[in-house]
Amino acid sequence: MYRNSRERRGTVLWAVALAQFVVALDMAVVNVALPAVRADLGFAPVDLAWVVHVYALTFGGLLLLGGRAADLYGRRRLFVGGLAVFGAASLAGGLAQAPWQLVAARAAQGAGAAALAPAALALLTVTFPEGPARVRALGVWSGVNAVGGASGVLVGGLLTEYAGWRWVMLVNVPVVLGALAAGVAGMPGGAAGGHRGRLDVPGALLATTGTGLLVLGVVRTDREGWTSPVTVTSLAAAALLLAAFVTVERRVRQPLVRPGLFRNRWISGANAFVLLVAAGQFSAFYFVSLYLQQVLHLSAAATGAAFLPFSLGTVAATVVATRLGSRRSPRAALLAGGLAGATGLGWFALISPTGGFLTDVLGPSLLTAAGIGLCQAPVAVAATTGVSAAEAGTASGILNSSRQLGGCLGVAALATVAARHTGTDTGEAALSGGYALGLGVGAALLLAAVALAAFVLPGDRPRPSAHESDRTPPSAGTGTRLEGTRS
Repeated sequence: MYRNSRERRGTVLWAVALAQFVVALDMAVVNVALPAVRADLGFAPVDLAWVVHVYALTFGGLLLLGGRAADLYGRRRLFVGGLAVFGAASLAGGLAQAPWQLVAARAAQGAGAAALAPAALALLTVTFPEGPARVRALGVWSGVNAVGGASGVLVGGLLTEYAGWRWVMLVNVPVVLGALAAGVAGMPGGAAGGHRGRLDVPGALLATTGTGLLVLGVVRTDREGWTSPVTVTSLAAAALLLAAFVTVERRVRQPLVRPGLFRNRWISGANAFVLLVAAGQFSAFYFVSLYLQQVLHLSAAATGAAFLPFSLGTVAATVVATRLGSRRSPRAALLAGGLAGATGLGWFALISPTGGFLTDVLGPSLLTAAGIGLCQAPVAVAATTGVSAAEAGTASGILNSSRQLGGCLGVAALATVAARHTGTDTGEAALSGGYALGLGVGAALLLAAVALAAFVLPGDRPRPSAHESDRTPPSAGTGTRLEGTRS
């Protein structure tokens, strides 16, 4: 296994943290800026949502391919290349003069993120050995990931109001440059992965197209509806392509995702858990930001500032989870965090048109943040437990895909639930009731995640294996199990 000095490990962690922060930030940073973008570039109302959707589409659709490419061609190479694409696209988006230019820049951002995100997490799993060192590193990764996602509304609101919408794109450039400098300095080219093998081209095409159609079908439900021919056709085609992907992966010698990987209960359970939690968490960001602006009538900057307690609470909870993680099973933290998060979302579901920040937002924000923060590092530990170094990028890509798809599916589905409850009534009481219903369903999703963790994840503490990370993965169809899969 690749070992390096404490100083070099710190440099790798710094580079990965900066990269993960900016990737998570861009999931939501443009949301608050959309009205200003429309006014400046002349977007048609029906096309404006693509500024958000195209990022999710390319990011989610290419993640599995990015993870496998990192294993085959080197994690450092994919990390640096993905960062360079992401930074260049951010600069192009900030300088865009026409709607198509901004949409193209956001698509390129998603592609760059799909390359660097799984490579970043894989770098941590092969740089830090299983045990306390890896738990601490994944705690930092999880903390910046949560803060980046929660800070998107805050940063976007402040930049839009005081600097202009273009800075929601341009702000990425100095962060990317810092991550590139640290990555180039701290990651030796030959030490950051890559092994002989062929890319599973049929599997890559099926996974990318199938996942992309799934994301496309879901994100368009705000315009088309769940039962429209466009949505039904997109989702049916996605299901067929993904079923074909599973069939292909069972037959090829070097699959994009080895089916046997999911025999590891840590991996399968952690990914199902994070998909459900992301669905509830991302939906909460969506509904609470709308509640603050459309019911409480806060400005863009004030709405962003209202998310600050959530960001700080998530950091504090992540620090606690990281310190406890080296001594306890990830399962315990996931159960406690999931219950706290579900309770917080249930509290959010009590919002009313006569409420306010102190009564309806601050308390549930802190409780939800505590729950989400307790889950971040343990779920990353669980999803990479017992994984060989040769499959670290693949496991990382799967985890990122689960989070991305969960968030996308959750926001689209719960937005539809809220809209149907509200109907054509745009009054504050109707809007508040719809948002409350969506938040209540989000709480139920987190409770489902808790139940899944209780029954699927092993109860004992994972045992590091001295040789696990150096082992070449068995070929598909051998049935050989990875160490760490037994409960």
